[in-house]
Amino acid sequence: MHPREVLLGAQAGSVQLPVCDHYSGVEARMRKSLQLQAEMTQEYGTCVFDVTLDCEDGAPVGGEAEHAALVTELALAATDKHSDARVAVRVHPVDHPHFDADVAQIAGRAGHRLVHIMVPKVESLQDVERAAAALDAAGAHALPLQVLIESPAAVHRAFDIAAHPRVQSLSFGLMDFVSAHGGAIPSDGMAAAGQFTHPLVVRAKLDIASACHAHGKVPSHCVVTEFSNVDAIREAARKAAREFGFTRMWSIHPAQIRPILEAMAPTEAEIERASEIIVAAHAAQWAPISHAGQLHDRASYRFFWQLLERAHQTGCALPLATQGFFAASAAVSI
Repeated sequence: MHPREVLLGAQAGSVQLPVCDHYSGVEARMRKSLQLQAEMTQEYGTCVFDVTLDCEDGAPVGGEAEHAALVTELALAATDKHSDARVAVRVHPVDHPHFDADVAQIAGRAGHRLVHIMVPKVESLQDVERAAAALDAAGAHALPLQVLIESPAAVHRAFDIAAHPRVQSLSFGLMDFVSAHGGAIPSDGMAAAGQFTHPLVVRAKLDIASACHAHGKVPSHCVVTEFSNVDAIREAARKAAREFGFTRMWSIHPAQIRPILEAMAPTEAEIERASEIIVAAHAAQWAPISHAGQLHDRASYRFFWQLLERAHQTGCALPLATQGFFAASAAVSI
């Protein structure tokens, strides 16, 4: 049996997503982002980041309908040209006057091509239900939801929100979260370094990550606004993955995509070790084994298999012995 079927058990239905979600809302940048996705898919042999076309911040006031029509056409064109393109759209919040029109236009025409709809400023389970009902009304019954958690109250309800079956991922909205505290969190809390040290921000991140992992969903880390500082984005992505439990991260500039991929990818040594253990476990029909003087069983096999999956999602080269698992896994339901 495939490692995913043997090892993940109840987690076999957990969501698997690229580790980077790239946002753009201006027409020229949206087109460039979609082209870059196609180029990097060819380079890596798999689609290593999503492109989310943005209506919330991208649509000019008074031009919301035209912008929704534009992102719809861009999504349809990209997926017509590249069958493996991963395109999503962020719509307006559920209480915005243009939310229903956004969903009707975008999900109604391109829902079968999109990988998800992102809903910002979700405050409660009722907001998720409202968004899911709007998608269903547009005929997009199978389209997943991703949501942005951007306030202290929303963080408090993160476990309930993550439990909803339509929700695929929770993202942390750092800027709005800090602003919601009315100056109680200093501006450093929005910076690349400060967002990892202020206790209220740290607590929110950990709550969101924990809620996602409790329900088999993907925790997506917030932006780094210092987009020209490659070291800052790389270090933030490393901390998010290694210390805070996030398995995905936002990019707001093309220069941030590769550093996110690099930081969230396992090291060559980690990949090699995981490969050796999984191959030996497979040969032992998943019975306990000894590797380098340590006992391993299905609990640790699960960890090392997930590490290999993350390596695959980030475009890392896999040892020949484990490549076959991923060629075969295309037919395995996740």
